[in-house]
Amino acid sequence: MEQNYFEILMEEMNSGFKAVIEGHDSLRQELGRKIDDFRDEVDTRFKQVDTQILALNHKIDTVDAKLSKQIHEVDTKLSKRIDKLEKKVDDIATDLTAQRADTELHRAHG
Repeated sequence: MEQNYFEILMEEMNSGFKAVIEGHDSLRQELGRKIDDFRDEVDTRFKQVDTQILALNHKIDTVDAKLSKQIHEVDTKLSKRIDKLEKKVDDIATDLTAQRADTELHRAHG
């Protein structure tokens, strides 16, 4: 009888271990599916973010090129105007020097 009881107990334990192992396998498979789904979702989102970053980089490069061009154009225009103003100031200084010399000459003879 003790032998029978021991065999029944062993069968019960075996059955319990099988149930635990099956439950563990089921959980492992479910967890594996969830991890795969999460990985796919994260990969998709990273691809979207990468695409958006590339688009923003392109926009930044375009704006940078436009601004650089405009700055160069403004610099060129200002340089030309400054050159013209410097020439005018030099001309006025020359005229004033000549006029001062003429005034001094008239005062000396006057």
